[in-house]
Amino acid sequence: MATHRREGVERAGEIRLKDTTGRWMILTTVLGSSMAMLDSTVVNVALPRIGRDLDTDLAALQWTVNAYMITLAGLILLGGALGDRFGRRRVFVIGVIWFAVASLACGLAPNDIVLIAARALQGVGGALLTPGSLALIQSGFHPDDRAKAVGLWSGLGGVGAAIGPFVGGWLVDGPGWRWVFFLNVPLALVCVPVALRHVPESRDTSVPEGVRAGADGRRRFDVLGAVLGALALALVTYALI
Repeated sequence: MATHRREGVERAGEIRLKDTTGRWMILTTVLGSSMAMLDSTVVNVALPRIGRDLDTDLAALQWTVNAYMITLAGLILLGGALGDRFGRRRVFVIGVIWFAVASLACGLAPNDIVLIAARALQGVGGALLTPGSLALIQSGFHPDDRAKAVGLWSGLGGVGAAIGPFVGGWLVDGPGWRWVFFLNVPLALVCVPVALRHVPESRDTSVPEGVRAGADGRRRFDVLGAVLGALALALVTYALI
């Protein structure tokens, strides 16, 4: 196990886009980031049907969208810092699994309160996987292929975001709005094994200038600041609603 881990670290920064590993990395990072991106847009299509089925008002429907965006935006910097310290692949995989479980909870939600809470948990998962997907590409690919890999990641992710509303409309009119969330589960079942098998682990324990280090010499991340930022966004959104 230790040998395998050392080999994974050594390969980070040396992967070429033409390699099989490079293609698998693009696939899993695009799938992961697309999950988070789709759920920031595709749910809007399902809101009218959600309101009728759950017999909820406009404010609750607004929170169905805002709860996700608040936790995603408030915790995304913390998610990136956790990946740098504890391993980008590890945090990315945890984020994908977290996101899939929260999506399952959204699809099974019996009322608007459970749905809003599950959407907030989805945002936490998105904050873990979104920065990790790009960080894996930046740290994994050879410098000569890094720009192309980032371009592919961005372009394919944009395609996913563009077709999201069409897929959402088809699901809402077909199987039902709950499948907008259930769809993330099979995507995660593909993404996680590919990441564990083909993506090398990487981390960054250096301390940039101006960042305080802990007793072990590693960077410290501001958990309290991230929580307060998310709380401030929540209170401002609540006031506007």
